[in-house]
Amino acid sequence: MWQRGRMGSVPLEVDLALLGGGGAASLVLAALARHGVRDLRIAVVDPVHRRGQDRTWAFWDRPGNDLDELLSASWSRVEVVTAEKQRVLDVAPLRYAMLRSSPIYDRAAEAERLLGVTRVVVSADTVTDHGDGVLVGGTDGPALRAGWVLDSRPRPPERPGRTNWLQHFRGWWLAADRPLFDPTRAVLMDFRTPQPTRGVSFGYVLPVSSRYALVEYTEFSPDLLTGAAYDRALGGYCDLLGLDPARFTVGEVENGVIPMTDGPFVARPSPRVVRLGTAGGATRPSTGFTFAAMYRQADQVARALAAGRPPVPGPAYPPRHRWMDAVALRALDRDLVDGPAFFARLFDRNPASRVLRFLDGATSVAEDLAVMNSTRLVPMAAAAVGDAAGRLRDRVVPSRRPAWRVPPPVVGSDP
Repeated sequence: MWQRGRMGSVPLEVDLALLGGGGAASLVLAALARHGVRDLRIAVVDPVHRRGQDRTWAFWDRPGNDLDELLSASWSRVEVVTAEKQRVLDVAPLRYAMLRSSPIYDRAAEAERLLGVTRVVVSADTVTDHGDGVLVGGTDGPALRAGWVLDSRPRPPERPGRTNWLQHFRGWWLAADRPLFDPTRAVLMDFRTPQPTRGVSFGYVLPVSSRYALVEYTEFSPDLLTGAAYDRALGGYCDLLGLDPARFTVGEVENGVIPMTDGPFVARPSPRVVRLGTAGGATRPSTGFTFAAMYRQADQVARALAAGRPPVPGPAYPPRHRWMDAVALRALDRDLVDGPAFFARLFDRNPASRVLRFLDGATSVAEDLAVMNSTRLVPMAAAAVGDAAGRLRDRVVPSRRPAWRVPPPVVGSDP
């Protein structure tokens, strides 16, 4: 059922409202249907109905779950490349997987039908938690009243972090006229790209077949590039890979910006409002990976509702991992460590599956210590001391750092 614009003087009454209809909300809807949640009045509040291919997620997990049939491709081997060495890593029993948005949106649409979801096509301008319910207001008046609100709309951290970087990228979907790619393995990080003055850059290749792949240029740094600079970087990386422009066409272009910050995202701003996705802390500060934590959040929400409990997921990552991310970001930002060498050492001195599980927040304390031991002690200790001093200063004197927001991605090229 669709509702457009003002809902009238009496707001729609629902048990659960999802603010934002993107990836996080779509995963929640699919999880609710999967876990057999019924007899809930559910609404999605979003001025845009998302569908089709508007983004690509890459993540690692174990095969044999409900995502299997939706994947565009997956790989049990990945490459991490530096100027000195090409590493081909076996990530079993995990896999590195690529999932495009269209099948996620399609599954969510089917879940909406099964669950009898109402779509309210307005922007949620106000969210007021009264303790026994949440009133969501649109531009022209009250839109609905919900028992619980799951809010996945993008928002900045509660306060700026001590380190505020961005993962920003541009990717080209390349269709070649002959076999150019090895579909048996993905390139996770190729650090042979020219490195920025402040930050880390790498190339990235996700081959769907020998003739079709997503090739991407990514930076971890404080500032975005121009459109022309992204195109130059991607063209240069294609040259580095030996890809002849005469042999391929660019079918689609993907642009993105993801926060990498030690600033806190508040997952539960009020008793009956729960934030999901990046707004709820699902983005890993040290890498920008988000999908796996977003999927976990959706599953925990659905399990809780199926059991008659409040739809409140657990923390996206253990607190110690958030601290380790803050230290790593500080070390990179203050140039205490060389970025490519830092990531290369992690993979050189640990099994690949341990590094991937660590980056996903799924390692034990003993494994975390092993990962920490594989980094350079002196610069990381200096970063840890600096982080502790920064935290102490923030306690004594509240931060006066300027507000920080994630900018929109650069779309298109400069003339």
